[in-house]
Amino acid sequence: MLTKKQLDLLDFIDRRMQRDGVPPSFDEMKEALDLRSKSGIHRLITALEERGFIRRLPHRARALEIVRMPDALAERSGRRGPFVPRVVTGDRAEGRSLSQSGDGGVAELPLMGRIAAGVPIAAISEVMRHVPVPRSMLSGGEHFALEVRGDSMRDAGILDGDVVVIRETAVADSGDIVVALVDEEEATLKRLRRQNGSIALEAANPAYETRIYSDDRVRVQGRLVGLIRTY
Repeated sequence: MLTKKQLDLLDFIDRRMQRDGVPPSFDEMKEALDLRSKSGIHRLITALEERGFIRRLPHRARALEIVRMPDALAERSGRRGPFVPRVVTGDRAEGRSLSQSGDGGVAELPLMGRIAAGVPIAAISEVMRHVPVPRSMLSGGEHFALEVRGDSMRDAGILDGDVVVIRETAVADSGDIVVALVDEEEATLKRLRRQNGSIALEAANPAYETRIYSDDRVRVQGRLVGLIRTY
């Protein structure tokens, strides 16, 4: 599910392109969404691009193209569902994949989008594709996968481009690495610490500061249980 602002912007872009044949300007988008600056539009555009809803075209003015629409808007727009890309997971150098790992079986988990291991990015629950994961990595309950963006969890062995396996849970112990949703808007992968009624979200890279929030501003969406790296 996209955030309301992301849906509003995508809907506005789609309507203007159907009416005028070209996407709106950043100033027009800023006015339509009642934002104070164009930097907010840039963040929304980047989030929509990362999630595969739009594409930025090089060397063209107002260079935006809508690739697909979410279900909430697809019926009105008449657009079809997402293109699912072919992916390779595992060790390319040795010609292996998880389906050949001999580890007792493979489960297909939904890759729900990208998660920021750095400055938080907008939350998403739109399935991008499915990835194979060894069943030995999974415990009881529901699981999903996320692609890591950023290097703030570098010292915990979590690198940009890794796929993390998350067990769905709303409960986490202090010290767990979790997917945390801040203000119901921004999701990030961090180590959680509880401090006197507050929650600290710690990076594993000294270049990033610890962020502290009141308990009611942070909702745990899942706990890290595994990691997949493609070479």
